[in-house]
Amino acid sequence: MNKRTIGILTGGGDCPGLNAVIRGVTKTADKFGISVLGFHDGFLGMIEKRFDMLSFERVSGILTQGGTILGSSNTASPFEHVIAEGGQTRKIDVSQQCMELYRDLGLDALICVGGDGTLTIGGRFAEMGANIVGVPKTIDKDLMETDTTFGFDSAMVTATEAIDKLHTTAAAHHRVILVEVMGRNAGWLALESGIAGGGDVILIPEIPYDIELIAASIRRRSRFGRKFSIVVVSEGAMPIGGTQVVAKILADRPDPVRLGGISHVIADQLEKMTDLECRVTVLGHLQRGGTPSPIDRLLATRFGVKAVELVITRNFNQMVALHGIEMQSVPIQNVMGKQKKVPLDSPLIQVALSVGTTFGAPLDMSLRG
Repeated sequence: MNKRTIGILTGGGDCPGLNAVIRGVTKTADKFGISVLGFHDGFLGMIEKRFDMLSFERVSGILTQGGTILGSSNTASPFEHVIAEGGQTRKIDVSQQCMELYRDLGLDALICVGGDGTLTIGGRFAEMGANIVGVPKTIDKDLMETDTTFGFDSAMVTATEAIDKLHTTAAAHHRVILVEVMGRNAGWLALESGIAGGGDVILIPEIPYDIELIAASIRRRSRFGRKFSIVVVSEGAMPIGGTQVVAKILADRPDPVRLGGISHVIADQLEKMTDLECRVTVLGHLQRGGTPSPIDRLLATRFGVKAVELVITRNFNQMVALHGIEMQSVPIQNVMGKQKKVPLDSPLIQVALSVGTTFGAPLDMSLRG
């Protein structure tokens, strides 16, 4: 009987904990006599046929490393592969060639580690006949059907530590400091780091803001002797009746819109409205880097072990998920093309309101219930 082989790839933006998943998958598979083949740079490795075998020894010592030893790509999609011809680019579908490689390698399953884009591509391969197991990764925590994703806690720790440090300089110079965090269209990272860091104002995409209400809150703090304020801004935040601030459009990407810059817009407005000096700190890719937190190491390892268990039991086309304290699985189709946003009745919003945080919205009072 031939030795079983599974593939693994890490797609989308990198985050702390990816190596912990790779380690968890490889060491668990080794225990059951299963070989693991790693594709380099996400789905680009399948497209370009770049891969190698992962061994127990190869993954030893990578638990605490950030990034991914396999590399990643947030631009590669076999269904929309960009090629250059005659000085121009066009997109072609090479998914069938990837399926042929999957079969030629004799893979028993392919473990796709990533966010909504990666898992949507994995789901499409499942529809083509591949045995897919998804592992939820994103610092945005915006994947459906799982309580959380690995990478989020590490990013929240980074954002919270930044807010903590900015508090002291804001107080020393009597400034308003805006801290812009990632999150795309979901406000989880801004909300949770804002609460943990004691943000005075938290702006998230789910609650469009009124700049007048933000300014009034900051002026009120100043009148009562708090001559500084911390405003935690999700990159996807927008004013009531307005739109998100787009940093750039990358037409050749699966997700062409890159958000960013909203905090600079708000800072300019607040300086004029409050006569207080405003400064902006955009955390950017700091949130993706560094050593994974203990929580993410544990979660990523549990996800990796569960993914191999699904392969062994031939429970394919599933995504591993955390429900409460239990590791479970959900159909990957339930995740494809969806985003989990902060609900307006979230207990976290109530907590923030209870300690005096404002969301810069006329809903603030009604949100209190």
